[in-house]
Amino acid sequence: MIKFDLLILGDTGWGDELLISCIMTILVSLSAMGLGIFISIFAAWAKISGNFIIKLLANFYTTVIRGVPELLIIYLIFFGGSAGVMYIAKIFGYNGYIELHAFTMGTISIGIISAAYSTEVFRGSYNIIDKGQAEAAKSLGLSKINIFFKILAPQILRHALPGLGNVWQITLKDTALISVTGLVEIMRQTKVAANTTHSPFTFYLTAAVLYLVLTTFSSKVFNKMESYSNKGLNTT
Repeated sequence: MIKFDLLILGDTGWGDELLISCIMTILVSLSAMGLGIFISIFAAWAKISGNFIIKLLANFYTTVIRGVPELLIIYLIFFGGSAGVMYIAKIFGYNGYIELHAFTMGTISIGIISAAYSTEVFRGSYNIIDKGQAEAAKSLGLSKINIFFKILAPQILRHALPGLGNVWQITLKDTALISVTGLVEIMRQTKVAANTTHSPFTFYLTAAVLYLVLTTFSSKVFNKMESYSNKGLNTT
């Protein structure tokens, strides 16, 4: 049975803690998605470039990240990052333990995972665009920068929106994995509450509802964005 009295706000319930953890989940998701898009722009450019070396590196990055379990990637970045920082610190004479901030490492971990999927979204969106548009703009005397920002970028973003919506959903749900780093997001707080009150069904069901609310709301937002970006266009 669901114990609703455990979900109320205040000292006798866990409602306020769950609300704060929900906000933390949103903040990590937004930060990771932003980082992922930033990385993916360069990775997608590397994939469509004619340079064999950087194209090979970009392909290696997306293949490895998408082929390795996401939890393992988080472990490697979290513990590898700490080991790397401590190694550098030892060079400068500091031998103590350095613990990296859970929010920062969680954002970096999920952002790197998100970027691997966003890279393919941007690459595919670029390939959809008729290359004759860039050639026509070049013949009119437009610079490469103007061609990209005024002609290519708006169309890439429009085509990428559906895919980015899916990547956002993945990113949002992947935040549940960073509970292993100690960051108090929805899953971490749910586990603490469930263990403390011995009511796992109540809190895990509540967590499922919270994620469902977030993903449903996100879907509606991306649908609105897609409708706006396609306004005035014949998409049939």
